[in-house]
Amino acid sequence: MQLVIGNKNFSSWSLRPWLLLKQAGLPFDEIPIKLRQPDTTAQILRYSPSGKVPALLDGDLTVWDSLAICEYVAELAAVRGVALWPADPKVRAEARSVSAEMHSGFPALRQHMSMEVAAFHPDVEKHPDALKDAERVAGLWVSCRQRFADAGPFLFGAFSVADAMYAPVAFRFHTYGVDLPPLAMAYRDALLSLPAMREWASGARAEADGKA
Repeated sequence: MQLVIGNKNFSSWSLRPWLLLKQAGLPFDEIPIKLRQPDTTAQILRYSPSGKVPALLDGDLTVWDSLAICEYVAELAAVRGVALWPADPKVRAEARSVSAEMHSGFPALRQHMSMEVAAFHPDVEKHPDALKDAERVAGLWVSCRQRFADAGPFLFGAFSVADAMYAPVAFRFHTYGVDLPPLAMAYRDALLSLPAMREWASGARAEADGKA
């Protein structure tokens, strides 16, 4: 498989399926495309009909949109005995709801706290609407961690698609120094400490330093 991704420093949509593939242990090659360039759209259109990243290429199949890719990866992983959704149907439905809310919501957080992995801006003035979005995210995290802590360190215990969907937010909260309740802070740190997240961050820093 090949995953078409944008810059690791700020392509939050690319991070989600990339992280899930890493966590699932599924082999893939990266096709990096620099965003915000005159030929960016033309370069992406070579691989994806949407003209946006990410896109997953698997033989003659192209899957675009980050959540659609994550669903496909979850199906591939399940064949290999790796579960990327909770087993219980009700818990799985909640995990899908949490993932979908991240996929379609939190516009102020996206606009005013854009992902910039290699940066650190804890003292920047935070937009009130972005803080409202952050409060909602933290509430989701705390609710999940209160109920599923015994099953593991992630939202629903074991790592799932839901965690991949919120991984960029972990970077955002670190970059902008967002105050979080203890349970939400611990979850953020659990995401940031993943070897794959550290690998992504290293790539982002290399980009920012002009070494990638």
